[in-house]
Amino acid sequence: MRPTDPKQLASKKGREERDEEHAERRVRAVVFAPILGVRPGRGPREGARGPTAVIPDRTPQARLEEAVGLAAAINLDIRASGVVPIPQPKPATLFGLGKVEELAGVVRMEEAEIVIVDHPLTPVQQRNLETAWQAKVLDRTGLILEIFGERARTREGRLQVELAHLVYQKSRLVRSWTHLERQRGGFGFLGGPGETQIETDRRLLSERITKIQKELEHVRQTRALQRKSRQRVPFPAVALVGYTNAGKSTLFNTLTGAEVPAQDILFATLDPTIRALALPNGSKSVLSDTVGFISDLPTTLVAAFRATLEEVQEADLVLHVRDISNGATASQRADVNAVLADLGIQADEEPERVLEVWNKADLLDPAELEHAKNEAARHGAILVSAVSKLGLDDLLAEIEIRLNKRRQTLDIVVQPQEGALSNWIYENCEVITRAHLGDGVTSLRIRVAPEKRDKLARVAGASRLQTATE
Repeated sequence: MRPTDPKQLASKKGREERDEEHAERRVRAVVFAPILGVRPGRGPREGARGPTAVIPDRTPQARLEEAVGLAAAINLDIRASGVVPIPQPKPATLFGLGKVEELAGVVRMEEAEIVIVDHPLTPVQQRNLETAWQAKVLDRTGLILEIFGERARTREGRLQVELAHLVYQKSRLVRSWTHLERQRGGFGFLGGPGETQIETDRRLLSERITKIQKELEHVRQTRALQRKSRQRVPFPAVALVGYTNAGKSTLFNTLTGAEVPAQDILFATLDPTIRALALPNGSKSVLSDTVGFISDLPTTLVAAFRATLEEVQEADLVLHVRDISNGATASQRADVNAVLADLGIQADEEPERVLEVWNKADLLDPAELEHAKNEAARHGAILVSAVSKLGLDDLLAEIEIRLNKRRQTLDIVVQPQEGALSNWIYENCEVITRAHLGDGVTSLRIRVAPEKRDKLARVAGASRLQTATE
């Protein structure tokens, strides 16, 4: 039959349409947000603990909305969602037997292919729930890993996500869900359909984990060299951190003129970006945009992204961006500070190094805006809107003040034969002004970091360094 045969062309077209429809089909999902220590129709049990225990300003409905947002971030078709009170968690299934059967009815009615449980599940709980519901089950950790797997773009980011995935999978070795495997390009899950022999799987996983850890160590060394190169350029580093969807990338783009993807979805940005930042009085710095944090962030992710998060550890100033329009902003602040503490940054004990930036002021009504201004002033925070640019001038001025507090401004006169000294100053200090005094003699006003002050004194001679006066 010739290729131009109408029947063959129609058949080929039909196959292409079916393939396209299958590729675009969104997987049906339901989302359950367990709330520990809560009985139906009552408040939380006194002393209730756990990742999903009720926190005063983080309501069960807010937790559910965040879980639905996480599921939507990987384009799942959310057919149903609900808060599930759990008076006492069960070791085998987390939920009680009656609740498992009740939720199974929801899964069947919605024909869900995947169930999101917004709570960490043990391997046994996950397998038992999959058996009871006849659907793939992902807990909060697995869902966040899926999002990171889809968002990673650079080789470094993909390696870090794969490492976190493998460490997570090693403890459970459950089959991957085919649509998620395709979306993510396949990495992260070695145990696909048809694979057997747990011992072999574990050995393969361990070998792959070891290989990725070696590659990431090389990445860490490369990043250290890059930071060392940037440190030779005498500009301080500023890092943006914050809860996911707090508006970090929008603020980053507004301040630097960059074009980092900024969307109203959780974890829109994963790979870090660094750009130059000009400050009001001529000072310069470098600004880095980092991955967003979230409550109950998997420890495997924090460990895997250690190389990336070193950008935050090495920063001279950390800008903690908060969505001040979010009702759970206080809890989000606590979650971010907990991750910072894991990185060795005690936000409440280092107020000069960590500056809170209260973003999304444009979403507040006039009364809320006035209250937020007063509260920001009382807490030493800067109220801004990355969209309307409210407060950005104040933010840049405060950044410059804080960075310059650490650095000393000095005057020095350089003779024409001191080329090596002049070269060292330009490589290690910020030259603010330069004035020619005649006969090749130059007067420099410079700004020097504390860690380079002693070296400058040794290179130039301490007696030649004069504290600058305005």
